[in-house]
Amino acid sequence: MGDQVSKEATIVGMLWTGETPQVKAIEENMETYFNMLQGLLLISHGIRVGAGPTLSSGIHASLGKVVDSSFKLMIETVSSNGSSNKDFKLTVPQLVGAVWEACSALKKTPSTNITAIGRAMTQVAVSVKDVLREMKELKPSSSNQTDEATDASFEDSTLQDNDNVSDDDLGNDLSDEEMKIVQSAIGVVSETIAVIKELIRTITSLLKQEKPVDTGNFVDSLEKLLKLCQDMGVLIDEIGASLYPPQEISAIRAALEKMSSMVSGMQAEVENLTCSSGAFLQACGGLRSSIKQMESELECPTSTDVVDKMQNLVVDN
Repeated sequence: MGDQVSKEATIVGMLWTGETPQVKAIEENMETYFNMLQGLLLISHGIRVGAGPTLSSGIHASLGKVVDSSFKLMIETVSSNGSSNKDFKLTVPQLVGAVWEACSALKKTPSTNITAIGRAMTQVAVSVKDVLREMKELKPSSSNQTDEATDASFEDSTLQDNDNVSDDDLGNDLSDEEMKIVQSAIGVVSETIAVIKELIRTITSLLKQEKPVDTGNFVDSLEKLLKLCQDMGVLIDEIGASLYPPQEISAIRAALEKMSSMVSGMQAEVENLTCSSGAFLQACGGLRSSIKQMESELECPTSTDVVDKMQNLVVDN
């Protein structure tokens, strides 16, 4: 049906390539076009039976683009009939092209809950990879011990070159103890990516088991897994933001605690689907180990912790 709508849009474009079309030709084209749209909407309604929120929203979004682009094309066609505005003939190809793009995207829309949720999880993995890349770009301070002469020289050069310093150059240098925390965080994020990848492989292995109309908890478990995955992605963002100096140790601890609980939740939902794999369980174990290692690293008092405690004492007094 998407192909049929695309073909009808092409016919609209062809009507306006030469002389201004007759009113009857436009009316017949519009009637055929909207019949195609109606058929497309009816089919989509049938497809969404048994669809979870993720699949349903994806189909709705893709259909919306087809309908919106089609209405824009039809509205311009009607409003320009009998008009002497020659620019419309230049606009038609663009409007037709928008319909083509929408119909092409519609064909790529997932048609099963597993495919839709797998794609959404992939988007989370891409986002987490971006955070990992940013973490690896954090750098240690070039030197943590300088003598007075070096300090004076640095101070003079800073005053001279102050106008050439960008915001990106400020606040990114980390102490040795802060870099240890960053390295631990990199381990946690890398293991998180491994868990998401194995989770995607695990659920996609169930494609043959998905029924058109699910009467059990199958789709619910898939949606819960996606929610856990997305929430974990948010926590990774929080950890990444907390690594910049001054590091927010308390926020990192809280995020790690929540992540540990989410790993257990993921395993429980995967077991509900009766598809738990050794690779997925191994990835979960690796993430748990990385979380525990980072939590141990955070137990060691840092200069940031000391400063925070001193500030709290001052406030209390």
